Amino acid sequence: MSAAIAELTPLQRQSVLRTLKSPRLLKTELLAGLVVSLALIPEVIAFTVIAGVDPRVGIFASFTMSVVIAITGGRPAMISAAAGAVALVVAPLVRAHGVEYLFATVVLAGVIQVSLALLGVAKLLRFIPRQVMIGFVNGLAISIFWAQMPELRNVPWMVYPLVILGVAIVCFFPKITKAVPAPLIAIVVLTAITIFAKVAVPTVGEKGELPDSLPLFHLPGVPLDLQTLKIIAPYAIAVAFVGLLESLLTAKLVDDITDTPSSKTRESWAQGTANIVTGFFGGICGCAMIGQTMVGVKVSGGRTRISTAFAGIFMLLLAVLLGDIVAQIPMAALVAVMIVVSATTFDWHSIRPSTLKMMPKSETFVMAITVLLTVITSNLAIGVGAGILSAMVLFANRVAHLVTVERTPEGETMIYKVNGELFFASSNDLYTQFDYAQDPERVVIDMSDSHLWDASTVAALDSIRIKYEKYGKSVEIRGLNEASQKMQDRLGGKLS
Repeated sequence: MSAAIAELTPLQRQSVLRTLKSPRLLKTELLAGLVVSLALIPEVIAFTVIAGVDPRVGIFASFTMSVVIAITGGRPAMISAAAGAVALVVAPLVRAHGVEYLFATVVLAGVIQVSLALLGVAKLLRFIPRQVMIGFVNGLAISIFWAQMPELRNVPWMVYPLVILGVAIVCFFPKITKAVPAPLIAIVVLTAITIFAKVAVPTVGEKGELPDSLPLFHLPGVPLDLQTLKIIAPYAIAVAFVGLLESLLTAKLVDDITDTPSSKTRESWAQGTANIVTGFFGGICGCAMIGQTMVGVKVSGGRTRISTAFAGIFMLLLAVLLGDIVAQIPMAALVAVMIVVSATTFDWHSIRPSTLKMMPKSETFVMAITVLLTVITSNLAIGVGAGILSAMVLFANRVAHLVTVERTPEGETMIYKVNGELFFASSNDLYTQFDYAQDPERVVIDMSDSHLWDASTVAALDSIRIKYEKYGKSVEIRGLNEASQKMQDRLGGKLS
């Protein structure tokens, strides 16, 4: 992985063809896919329990999601499978109407995601502030760590030394060699210890029954009528938006880690297509798996869609052909891997005292609210949404108070010079900046150093003019730039 990858430029690192021509790079991709598949199995089974469906539904979904999204052009090396965020969304639907309505919902959610991709909704990602992204990453890291806690409570004491050994292997084995991913070594070593020493600890097999056959094409067994649409549409819309948000943020995170670009519109289209296929093969809805993506990209060195596809392929083969062996993997090994992933994912620089002292308090608040709600709700979408909303409100409040008004008398005329950006928040303050009763009969408002952004500002200027007219005084507004003048001409005097 090391020398060969280092020789490639960022854009070359994404080339599947180049990887296929290099045995060394191909080995890295396949091993990354294998490690991810081992980490996926217990997570996916746990998520299917949350959703109230058979574990096979989650494993089939993870296979079809990863393979289809790799073929249709998802973000290279990003892992998409049956995820907890969307499992929480569909759990009430499964309880109320059954699994067939779930499959129909998955198909509809995929159609919505494809439609959103064609509408260019993914481009809105650029409006997410940096502090929200940092909060997203930190909230993700805490959530990954916290998700391991059930595996460390009320368990045999041998679990704890196994986890410590696993963490040590993942952290220090790369210093010896990077030829084989350290997480794979940790899983193999800890599994061998528990088998040969006959140590009784929780295993993957205790999470649920693994499938013994391949997924088959399956039409959802629901009536094709308006009533069905009314039932599944709210869940499908929620799944589409939650899945897209989590996947696009994960894609941006992988962009930063690998220093390579990706098309967010293409990722949206690919994810929608993968969900459509998954629904027709009896799988639960899916999206990017952030923890497993970090295992594949950050820990195992995956860089192309080969690792993405083989994560699903290996997962299905392991579950179907080697289920008895996979079932014996101790959960302690997977917990150790995820703890290291959590620690390496967290942005420790963001919470250093020197960083917090330097950052504006408003931006620190945005990061904190994103982290807090992400952890409390166990829903990254809610945390990110709250962070974006907080950032918008704080930004609007800050910009609103940057508008200044300078009052200068010139003979029988009072000149008011307005500086700053005028929109719904700042225009309210503008109205209070004039001395309506004491000003002379002629007032000039100079707007040459400002800009009108919305109808609220035009309405505020109308209110100022009307107020002066009540005192029998004339108002001249001058210096508007071309765009502001057009808005004033179109809306001025028509909003009262």
